[in-house]
Amino acid sequence: MRTAQKQDSASIMLRSFLLLIIIIIFFSSLTTVVAVGHQLLEVSRSNSAEIITSLKKTVIDGDGDWKNWRSNSTLNTSTSYVHVVNNRPDADTKNYYSPGTYSLLKIRPQKVFFFSHLYYRNGKGFFYYKMGHAKGIQYQLWTSLNQQAEILERVILVTIVILVLTLLISPLYIRVIADRLTDPLKKLTTSAKKAAVKPSQDRVQLPVPVQPNEVNELANSFNQLLTRLNKQAEQEKLFVSNAAHELRTPIATIRSHAQLIERRGKAHPEIIPKSVHYINDESQQMQTLVEELLTLSRADRMQLDFTEFDVSALLVKIVGQLQPLIPQTIQATLPEKVTVTAHQASIEQIVLNLLNNASKYSPADSQIQLILSEDNSHPVLQVVDQGRGITDQEKQHIFERFYRSDEIRGSIPGTGLGLAIVKQLSDLNHLQLTVRDNQPAGTIFTLTF
Repeated sequence: MRTAQKQDSASIMLRSFLLLIIIIIFFSSLTTVVAVGHQLLEVSRSNSAEIITSLKKTVIDGDGDWKNWRSNSTLNTSTSYVHVVNNRPDADTKNYYSPGTYSLLKIRPQKVFFFSHLYYRNGKGFFYYKMGHAKGIQYQLWTSLNQQAEILERVILVTIVILVLTLLISPLYIRVIADRLTDPLKKLTTSAKKAAVKPSQDRVQLPVPVQPNEVNELANSFNQLLTRLNKQAEQEKLFVSNAAHELRTPIATIRSHAQLIERRGKAHPEIIPKSVHYINDESQQMQTLVEELLTLSRADRMQLDFTEFDVSALLVKIVGQLQPLIPQTIQATLPEKVTVTAHQASIEQIVLNLLNNASKYSPADSQIQLILSEDNSHPVLQVVDQGRGITDQEKQHIFERFYRSDEIRGSIPGTGLGLAIVKQLSDLNHLQLTVRDNQPAGTIFTLTF
């Protein structure tokens, strides 16, 4: 089977426009020829009708009448031929011929099909035939159409010349226009091919042509997509690097204590419980980190099914589960039967992460507030702590994955993924998440449904 030949836009445009121009010129030329031919025929018909009318007004009943009409007539005998047939019983002469008429009628012209009054005489050309009767006398007029045929031939010749010139010039002009329209696309395609073979670490941007507008918008859209992909690739590289860094520390601790037990466990059994304790803590930290990494990975591909549920009851349940596990007191201000439309499991995880985050950075004897209210029929949830607070500079980064400020890194346990998960799940639930300072100390996280 033959494969379809690949064709560029310029070739398609050239053929399409050329075919359109040929069709337009052909039909316009045909219309012009028909219109001119019809007009010339109408002029001949009108002139013939006038001549026949003048003949009918003149009674040619003898040679004198014929000579008198001939001398007074302005008839062009080189193009018009008159044959008078006197059918009166007392007529001395039955037939009168103007110059050239007798020779013309020796061989009678043949009628042209589909055209009334139009005849053709071999060697003489086309004639328009008109006949009239008056007082027993028949008048026949044969008008030569050779001059009209010459005019029509010139019209046809001019249309053919125009058609040929158009067929010669149009491809060049159309090619120039097509190239002007498709060159930006070709350059865009070439740039995209070059970008495809560049190393992945290179930032790629395609050239943006000024016009046409469609290609300009396409190039800008591609660049926006490439910028987004570059940013995503950088984030993924940073994510992998940070994950490896966070996993390296507990793994190193576990290995060092395992090796310590292996080398000195028999001689010094007292070190075993302490090393096992470190191994347990670090493995638990690793487990937490892996679970949070899996949560983020699932959230990146997650499509949540929203349902309407009682968020008040959910928050009461969360407070009851979490309060025994943290040293701070949770003061819950929760009106009853406040419903929202969201993904219930992810909302539960968001609230747990915010409360755990507040607990980590707040004094043990402080209080954490969980406040549910409504603002213009929109449920609003606030987690308010009395901890160390967050600086304005830190607020710009706290939702980034693995971000932990230098002041708390190593002093407060954590992976730096809790707030990143909160942000990801909030976006998936179409929640507005904001953070601001609490007075005199602490932080307020606000979720607006």
